[in-house]
Amino acid sequence: MIAPYRTERLELRAWVGEDSATHLAIYSRWEVMQWLGADPKPLTTEEQSRSGIRRWATRRADPCGVWAVVPEDVGHPVGSALLVPLQDADGAPTAEFEIGWHFHPDYWGRGYATESARALVDLAWASGLPEVWAVVHHGNDASVALTRRLGMEPMGITDRWYGVELDSFLIRNPHQGP
Repeated sequence: MIAPYRTERLELRAWVGEDSATHLAIYSRWEVMQWLGADPKPLTTEEQSRSGIRRWATRRADPCGVWAVVPEDVGHPVGSALLVPLQDADGAPTAEFEIGWHFHPDYWGRGYATESARALVDLAWASGLPEVWAVVHHGNDASVALTRRLGMEPMGITDRWYGVELDSFLIRNPHQGP
């Protein structure tokens, strides 16, 4: 993806160090972090945000990345959309790809997650990926609803990735054979 990437209302661009306060405002919230990782912990310092932004920079390689989602009418990041290799329980990348989204609660319900996720699914297909997964913690009904809007198929509970039991969803590239 050539950053920035634009949709009708959004810019998807790399997170940068200058975004650390905004990043912290999102990832310091339990209502966001409770759905992330095997042992969710809200961030507490800007240094943790800067470290996270630096770590995400190492995961950028077309078509993959963790992108800041910036609505044109807001002018700053309100969340993240990601297309990255799934990781096994030891943190090693696998051959499967994941799509995901994390947004500040003040911006839930505005369609930003759906719009940015659809853009990344389109990017995955344009890049020739055969399929994309979403993995969701049990009880995250909003994310499950978004997988439905994307046309993803529920594939059941798995512990294949991240060392935690998650609900899995799959969408296959319609431009490739079965």
